[in-house]
Amino acid sequence: QVQPVESGGGLVQAGGSLRLSCAASGPTFSRSAMGWFRQGPGKEREFVAAISRNGIGTSYADSVKGRFTISRDDAKNTVYLQMNSLKSEDTAVYYCAARTVISMDYVPIISDDYASWGQGTQVTVSS
Repeated sequence: QVQPVESGGGLVQAGGSLRLSCAASGPTFSRSAMGWFRQGPGKEREFVAAISRNGIGTSYADSVKGRFTISRDDAKNTVYLQMNSLKSEDTAVYYCAARTVISMDYVPIISDDYASWGQGTQVTVSS
């Protein structure tokens, strides 16, 4: 199983950018679909973005489409979430998740589909 570890969170002004990284240890990263979820203050955890095992398939929540980009570098066992045009409502703890899959282009978007989770990284957007 892949064990994700997030980094890159912090405090940023509205309109700014951050790039989150998820370093995934374990021998099955290249066979894993990866996802980002977030949980804002007083809110349920929600889907943000996901990427398929082969990096070709991606999916985004409507709230971040056009502003966030998910990518992966299998040589570094790392998934990235580039976040631009940040808004105060993007403030949340961001979690990286992994799931070993057989299909090369499957993009899981439900949290229950994921087997491994990181501890999360805080993103705070000041208005």
